[in-house]
Amino acid sequence: MLKSLRRKFVLVIMALVGIVLITVLSGSFISAWQTQHDITHEALERAVQGSMFDLPKITMQDEEEPNGESMSPKNARKANMLVLAIDIDANGVILATNDVPLIIDPDTLRSLVNTAIASDKSCDWDTSNHLAWHKLQRSSGAWRIAIADTSAVDIGLQTLAIKDLVIILAALGVMLIISVGLSIWIVKPVEEAWNQQRRFVADASHELKTPLAVIIANNQILASDPNIPKESRRWIESTSDESTHMKNLVEELLELARTDETVAGSQGVMQKVPVDFSAMVENAALEFDAIAFERGTSIEESIEEGVRVSGDPEWLERLCKILIDNACKYSAKGSPVRVNLSHDSRRCTFAVNNFGNTIDPEDLPHVFERFYRTDKARSRDAKTGGFGLGLAIAQGIANSHGGTISVTSNEASGTTFTVVLPTIS
Repeated sequence: MLKSLRRKFVLVIMALVGIVLITVLSGSFISAWQTQHDITHEALERAVQGSMFDLPKITMQDEEEPNGESMSPKNARKANMLVLAIDIDANGVILATNDVPLIIDPDTLRSLVNTAIASDKSCDWDTSNHLAWHKLQRSSGAWRIAIADTSAVDIGLQTLAIKDLVIILAALGVMLIISVGLSIWIVKPVEEAWNQQRRFVADASHELKTPLAVIIANNQILASDPNIPKESRRWIESTSDESTHMKNLVEELLELARTDETVAGSQGVMQKVPVDFSAMVENAALEFDAIAFERGTSIEESIEEGVRVSGDPEWLERLCKILIDNACKYSAKGSPVRVNLSHDSRRCTFAVNNFGNTIDPEDLPHVFERFYRTDKARSRDAKTGGFGLGLAIAQGIANSHGGTISVTSNEASGTTFTVVLPTIS
């Protein structure tokens, strides 16, 4: 639970930081792209206006304007835009071009001019050749086509995109380290409280076992005394029943405490040995066959052979019995309890299915919670027994073995508990 809490904290922090970084840098990149687009469009518009000989010449950024003053940054960017202007008559004959050091492949230039004349657009971009064009038709039917070299703009935007990506990755890497450290610091009080709770449950359960054993033993002595009146024996029997239930509850709490310690990473709580899970599931199903018969149902098996897992045999057997017993308890009379075990190269799937009263959708997320019982089964009775801890123990066993447990329930397919565990060769 604590690892999951830390993981969620880190994911939330990383997601928030990532969203902020991507939003800010994307906005900056879009603004830069729009600025360059506007500069290119303005330079092309200036090139299609006025006389061919009045077009501004290409000037380097560090040169001065004719009045001797330094060029403004805006004008410098305009001047650095290489724009080729072409006048074409109505018959497609080139009349004049301005003098700019812009080298374009003749075939590419011819294709671009033809595309521009035939296009319904007044301007467009040829991203594959890093060119942009703008056209204007005169009253005489002649065309003025301006072509700009956008190589520098495209390279600049590409460089900016790479820098933004590097910034995002570097910032996320730094934030990952910081968030992991923060998660440890923030979760530490929760971890201490969780450990204290586990220790309390384990210690209290151990302390309760001795007086319960005394109570049960004393009741057995009293029950064997022939001098006790018959009308008083019902109190002894009631005390014996409740003390037995209390003993079972304490034992289940101890199991939960041990599974919690294993999931939390405590060493030495659970043994890990190779287990023939196929044989274990088959034996558990066979053991409950008579119980299922008494309850008016039957057990149908579909168990693949050779399924081996690494874990604690006692706990894994307990897992199998909890799920099969639970299915037999709530299975409708005359309907089968299906026990299935299949596997692939990496994991096995153990599923127990029964038909009966389905679990309400609002109850499904809570069935593995401790002491949780649906409204139909909140009162423990002689038929079902239990304290609402069996499924919580099953979940703890599955998690402590590196697996998962889930449940589905509907009228069509019944109720199915599915355990997925890693396998060994």
